[in-house]
Amino acid sequence: MKEINVVIAGKLSDRLMSKVETAFTAYRLWEQPSQEAFFKEKGNDIQAIVTSGNPVMGASKALIERFPNLKIIASNGVGYDSIDIAAAKARNVIVTNTPQVLNDCVADIGMGLLLDVARGITSADRYVREGRWPVEGRFRMATKVSGKCCGIVGFGNIGSAVARRAAAFNMDIHFYDPSAAHKVTGTATSHESLVSLAQAADFLVLTLPGGEKTRGVINRDVFNALGSKGFLISISRGSVVNEDDLIEALQNQTIAGAGMDVYAHEPHVPEALMAMPNVVLTPHIASGTTETFNAMADLVYDNLAAFFSGKPTLTPVK
Repeated sequence: MKEINVVIAGKLSDRLMSKVETAFTAYRLWEQPSQEAFFKEKGNDIQAIVTSGNPVMGASKALIERFPNLKIIASNGVGYDSIDIAAAKARNVIVTNTPQVLNDCVADIGMGLLLDVARGITSADRYVREGRWPVEGRFRMATKVSGKCCGIVGFGNIGSAVARRAAAFNMDIHFYDPSAAHKVTGTATSHESLVSLAQAADFLVLTLPGGEKTRGVINRDVFNALGSKGFLISISRGSVVNEDDLIEALQNQTIAGAGMDVYAHEPHVPEALMAMPNVVLTPHIASGTTETFNAMADLVYDNLAAFFSGKPTLTPVK
């Protein structure tokens, strides 16, 4: 398939780039001395974009329009809000992503952040490393997790995986997700609104998709409902949280704390969040295990290979 020209939009895993560059004639967009010159010279030849759905990479309408003969956008990740789906559909360009393969690892990080922010694990680690234990004595009291209410916003594959983990900690499972209500079985309690869920939850875990429909939906009203003993856990997209409202809620002790893996303007994190001891911050690592990255890379490549072999793609974005 060397006759097929592919552009890689940004630095992805070595495994993925190696597979793509071995099978196709591939160009690393971020390494081009002049992207404008590259578009003029190679734009008509490009049939595929390999990218990620994260905010740093994606595939904007402007990028899509640079490639008149584009046929497929293969994205490494489950989220695709930074890919202009409407622009792709208008050009009959297929978009694929990598669902399912990262569910467990993302849910693991969600549960890890929940446990950390409740029990103060990384804060206690710093307490020991800074030599404060012998001087200041016993570390501060923390919050029990078992028996509390885990409220999940978005009850799709990842939300369901979080629910299974939380249930193992004897947590009550509540959720808000109208699109998923018909799929839910067991003892999970459905809510009619975000505010209702936040009022019931001790821990509000975000697993909803990004995009314009969900932009800023986790806002002041939700934080007021969550209350001074409630914690926010964000493992979805940074765009779903109004970060100004979050900072205000934390500074005013409207909520107890937060565990964050995603941010509105990645890789930049607000200084105010970094200054707070009751906030646990990770650099968008939820899917970042060797096993999951390998599975994602293989699925991206398999989608490309299937498409250019005349077969249906495995995981098209509907």
